[in-house]
Amino acid sequence: MRYSKVQKGTFLSRPNRFVAHVLMDGKEQVVHVKNTGRCREILQPGVTVYLEDFTDDLRHRKTKYSLVAAEKPDSTFESGYRLINIDSQAPNKAAAEVLESGAIQLPGFESGIKHIKAEHVFGSSRFDFFVEGRNDEKALIEIKGVTLEKQGATLFPDAPTERGVKHIYELIEAVDQGFKAFVIFIIQMQDVLYFAPNDEMHLAFGQALREAAKKGVQVLAYDCRVTESTMDVRQGVAVRLSGTLDLV
Repeated sequence: MRYSKVQKGTFLSRPNRFVAHVLMDGKEQVVHVKNTGRCREILQPGVTVYLEDFTDDLRHRKTKYSLVAAEKPDSTFESGYRLINIDSQAPNKAAAEVLESGAIQLPGFESGIKHIKAEHVFGSSRFDFFVEGRNDEKALIEIKGVTLEKQGATLFPDAPTERGVKHIYELIEAVDQGFKAFVIFIIQMQDVLYFAPNDEMHLAFGQALREAAKKGVQVLAYDCRVTESTMDVRQGVAVRLSGTLDLV
């Protein structure tokens, strides 16, 4: 997944969840934030951020730029920071690329995928993907982007998500009706230790995820190779459903 034109800036503030103030070439710009989550541990005053540039194609936009990535200070990296993509649309795009290319293989779909449909309605929910295998296997997939990181552990959600809980229980219903079902956490950074549900933030989500795993919903996590202008799914990451962090 690639952005066509990216600019660099310094984060100043975020007056609301939709916009931020960023210093670019000595001028303060009001920019769109492509993530309505909190991102408080990432978007700190003074951090370097990267913005998708729409100055050549504004159309109905109110802002020239959209904030898509940030450098989170981290002394474990030689660079002194961990680069994190915070674009909430990026996980679905990156997941679609690897599902279509076969770069990742879903358990139970070893024969391959013959059909992928985005935005599939099941019950009262709209899931990110419906996939059909070459042996007529059918599955629903829900993608969750992960930007919250603590000492190498990655967590979801970073804010309460009743919608996320609802989706998980609908996936359990799908399994009961003969579908395969997946929750795939796309971690918007690389070189992480593991993924875990963020029970401290939203215990109901963690409980729902653990119940779903027991009832046949498969929970997977993948990290991503992130640059200022790209994000690509890289490799599988261990999933710890206990919700208990193992931090050094």
